[in-house]
Order: sequence, then C-alpha cells, then structure tokens
Amino acid sequence: MQVVSAQTIQAEVISITAVTDFVNVVKLQPLTKPSYLAGQYLQIVLSDEDKRIFSIASCPDDQHIELHIGAGPDDAYPRGALDHMANNDVVTLEIGLGNAFYQEKSVRPIILMAGGTGFSYARSIAEHIKNHYPERNVTFYWGAKDEESLYASDEMKIWAKQNPNFTYVPVIEEATAEWQGKTGYVHQAVMADFASLEAFDVYLAGPFKMAGVAREDFVKHGAVLEHLYADAFAFI
Repeated sequence: MQVVSAQTIQAEVISITAVTDFVNVVKLQPLTKPSYLAGQYLQIVLSDEDKRIFSIASCPDDQHIELHIGAGPDDAYPRGALDHMANNDVVTLEIGLGNAFYQEKSVRPIILMAGGTGFSYARSIAEHIKNHYPERNVTFYWGAKDEESLYASDEMKIWAKQNPNFTYVPVIEEATAEWQGKTGYVHQAVMADFASLEAFDVYLAGPFKMAGVAREDFVKHGAVLEHLYADAFAFI
C-alpha cells in the first residue's frame, strides 16, 4: 500500500481568483517541496485549534498547489479559510492527508465522479493519470446545479480531445433548453451508462449526502466496496 506521511509546510499565497459567484481558485507556492499522493487533501492551519480541510486540485507533479473552494456569503468554514489566505502572504498547511488516493498498482478501468467543488479531488487524480498513465481508461463525471457551475468544463473537454482513453461527462440538475448533455443526479448518470460497476475502480467526491447515496446505489449496481474510494466514507 502506498504511504505518505503528513507534512507541515509553509506556502506563499500567489492568487485567489473567483471563477463563479461562489467558487474561488487558490494558487499556493510551497516554500519546501511537498510530498503527497494524487487524491489526498490538506488542512489550512488557521491556528492550533482551527484547521480546515480542502481537496487538492493539482497533482503531485505541479509546482503550485491549487485549491477550488466553494463559499457563499454565509458559509463560515470555507469563507474563514479564504479570508485567512487573503490576509496572510504565507500560510501553514498540513498536507498528505486522506486514504482515497489513486491506486497506482490497479489495472481496472476508472470512474471519477465529482459533485460541485468535489471536482478538485477528481481533477488531481485525472491529471496524475494523464501525465503518467495515459493508457488507462478513465471516465470523468462532473455534476453541478447548472451549466455555469461547471467552471472547468473547457479544460476537461480539451483533455478528452487530447486523449482517446479519457472521457468527460458533464451532468447538470437544472438544464436550459440549450443544454444537450446529461441531466439529473450525477451518480444516476454513471449507473445509466454502465450495466454494472463491478469491473471499475470508482473515485468520488462531493457533499457527504451525495457520497452516502452513491455508495449505497453503486454497491447495488455491482460495485465492489473495496474498489470505491472517497474520504467522505470515513465520516459517514
């Protein structure tokens, strides 16, 4: 089993960029090279008693650490972390956390499924595979409320054009008349496309409620529990 010990590092805040009304992309420059696995997460240390968890959107090869943080005006948990980074040039991170990382030795085809800013977790794994295992078969499902919330769709479409083994499937809940893609709940779109999930490694991230429902439905749809990966499972 792959093992990476958690590290405490310092990182310079390079930029905080709003990509939708509720999502900010944060870029951090580590002051020492971090060690983490694709799909692991970090904690932003506001104080010894206040550490806030976020998925990492970048992959271990990247020079920067990228976070995608969804925060409405009343979302105190992510908003506090964004404010902390906006007010400090250098922040403390605990990195290399979580057990739902990419399984390097597996040869099974892969389904990545993300809801909302859970996209960041799936993106880290997808980019790692793109860089090191382009022969792996990957289907990437991203579900969101509306088309505007799929803020990185263009990037995913480019990846799909560049690699015939990578398929990108956007799914939205509230479709306009112009939308020609899949609609409804993202995990249901997965089950509609595959008669059984038994042969797959499935990595998923999103709201805890979504993760719980998806785990139950996917197992009924043939998925092997040991081949379902989500850090949310440790909390639900």
